[in-house]
Amino acid sequence: MSHANATPHVAPLYDYIIAGAGGAGLSLLHYLLDSPILSNKQILVIDQSLNKTNDRTWCFWEIGDHEFESLVQHRWDAISIHAESFSKELPTSPFSYKMIQGIDFYNYVMTAAKLKPNVHWVEAAITNITEANADQPQKEVLLEWDGGSAKAKLAFTSILPFQMNNLASASKYDSRNQSSTHLPFLWQHFKGRTIAFDKPVFDQKVARLMDFNVPQHGATAFMYLLPINEMQALVEYTLFSDQILEISEYDKVLNEYLSKHYPDFTYTIQHEEIGAIPMTQQTFSNFKAPIYPIGALGLAIKASTGYAFKFIQQQCKSIVAQLEQGAAINTNVHNTRHRFYDAALLHVLFYHKMEGAEIFKRIFAKNNAATVFKFLSNTSTLWEDIQIMRSLPTRIFLPAAIAVLWRRG
Repeated sequence: MSHANATPHVAPLYDYIIAGAGGAGLSLLHYLLDSPILSNKQILVIDQSLNKTNDRTWCFWEIGDHEFESLVQHRWDAISIHAESFSKELPTSPFSYKMIQGIDFYNYVMTAAKLKPNVHWVEAAITNITEANADQPQKEVLLEWDGGSAKAKLAFTSILPFQMNNLASASKYDSRNQSSTHLPFLWQHFKGRTIAFDKPVFDQKVARLMDFNVPQHGATAFMYLLPINEMQALVEYTLFSDQILEISEYDKVLNEYLSKHYPDFTYTIQHEEIGAIPMTQQTFSNFKAPIYPIGALGLAIKASTGYAFKFIQQQCKSIVAQLEQGAAINTNVHNTRHRFYDAALLHVLFYHKMEGAEIFKRIFAKNNAATVFKFLSNTSTLWEDIQIMRSLPTRIFLPAAIAVLWRRG
C-alpha cells in the first residue's frame, strides 16, 4: 500500500510550552494569563498527570497580602522555637506566617486556565525536549512525548531528574555523580500529618516552627506543628540530611511525639504528605535559551532552608515582566550576597561543623523574628545580616566562608 500522498505530521507551534504542572509551572501560567500583554498567547501545558492531589503544603511569611490570599488556610502572628531546655515564643510582626494547601492552589489556577481557549493541555510523560533549529536565527523548542510532539518559541520546564515528592525516587538519586564541582547537597525530607483531636488542645495563634527535641539521626531534625484551629494541626517531622529515611522511621517519631505531648487525648489522621526537597546550589539543568528551567530545576528553592513558594512567585513574576518588555530571560532569584550566606550555612550543615539545632537556636535567641524572616527571605539589609552573623560563632562560620570563596575562586 502506498503512502506517498499521506500528510506528514506537523507539530503545532505555540508561543510558550510549560513542561510540568506543579507549583512553578502553574505559577508561571497564572502570571502569563494575568498579563494584559501576554494573556492571549498560545500556551501548551504538559504534565504526566493533570489529576492533582494534595501532595504538599506551602508555608511562607510576608507583610500584607498577595495574589493567592484567598487560598490561605491559616496564618500565625507568633512562632515558637524549642531546643533542649531552650524555648522561646516570638511575635512575627510585621510579618505573618501563612499556609496554603497544594490542592487549593492547583485547583485555583487550573480552573481559571481551563476556561481560556488559548491554553492547551496534554497529559503525557515527556520523552525529549530540545532546541529545534539551532542553526537558524529564530530558535524554536521541540517537545516530544509518546504519540505526539509540539514546537514553541520558548519553553519553561520544572521537571527534575528525580521526583521531589517521591521518597523512593529521591533516595536513589546520587547527587555526587551529577556535578564536577561536588557542591554540598542535602535533602530536606519530611512526613507530615494533618490530625484532629476530639478536644481543644492547640493554641491556634502560635506556629511551632522548630522543635528540635526529636531524634536527630545524625542530621538536623525538628518537628513542625502548625495549629489550624484548637483541635486540628499539621504535624511534620522534617530532616536536613544526605540520606532519606524509611517511611516507618518518620511514623515512629511522629507517634512518639504526639504520645509525649498529648498523652491524654485521642486523634484521627485526616491527611498525610511525604516528600524530599533538594537543598543545594548544584545545577540540575544545562538548558539554555530558548529552554528555561524554573522552580527547583531553576534553583528557585533557597538552598539553606528549602523554602520555595515565595521564591517561585518572584521568579515567575520576573519572567513574565521580562517577556512583556521583550528582554533577555534571566531566571535568577537569589542575589549574590544571600547566595553566599546560603553556601556558607550549607557547608556548615553538610560537613557537620555545627549542629543545625544549635545554629537556629542561636539565630532565634538573639534576634527578633522579623529580622530572621527578612534574612531567610533574602530581603535583609547588610546591617541586619551582620546582626544575624554575630549570633553565630566566628570560629565555625569564618572557615566555612573562606572555603566557599576558595571554591568559587
